[in-house]
Amino acid sequence: MTDSKRAGKRERLAGAAVRVLHEQGVEKTTLADIARAADVPVGNVYYYFKTKDQLVEAAIDAHARELESLVATLERLPAPQERLKALLRGWVEQRDLTARHGCPTGSLASELDKRGDGLDRAVAGVMARLLDWVAGQFAAMGRDDARELAVALLAAYQGAALLTNTFRDPALMETEGRRLERWIDTLA
Repeated sequence: MTDSKRAGKRERLAGAAVRVLHEQGVEKTTLADIARAADVPVGNVYYYFKTKDQLVEAAIDAHARELESLVATLERLPAPQERLKALLRGWVEQRDLTARHGCPTGSLASELDKRGDGLDRAVAGVMARLLDWVAGQFAAMGRDDARELAVALLAAYQGAALLTNTFRDPALMETEGRRLERWIDTLA
């Protein structure tokens, strides 16, 4: 098998792990579930990942890559307020998925926090990267309280994601997204 085919199958498994872990949670997910979602024979999974925890790590890495791609896209926008609002709109666009399964990264972070294996710190690193980027946007708006505002924005989103999921009501995310956009406008 060529290196590109190996890398492709590994990436397909990691992507499937992201989806299945989000839908089912870490504890309920099996390697067979991920293999099925990736359309890979279950025996082949062990060639790439020896344990489910290795697949969880690959999913965390995939979350980190998705975040970096999102940040690169948002950075093309000319003003920090526009970047933050685009971030919010992206979250709102995911409202139906959030209503069914919660925030992909937040749910994973919450679940991994209950384990003592260090994977919680890895997913916290992804969240920290987002927090740092958001704080940078508020700093670019000239805010001395950029870090506190970033925490407030992410906390508001995570709270909205939890409520959207708890009540299975995507409209909650829409309402909070609009409120947060108005809030950002008041900070400029």
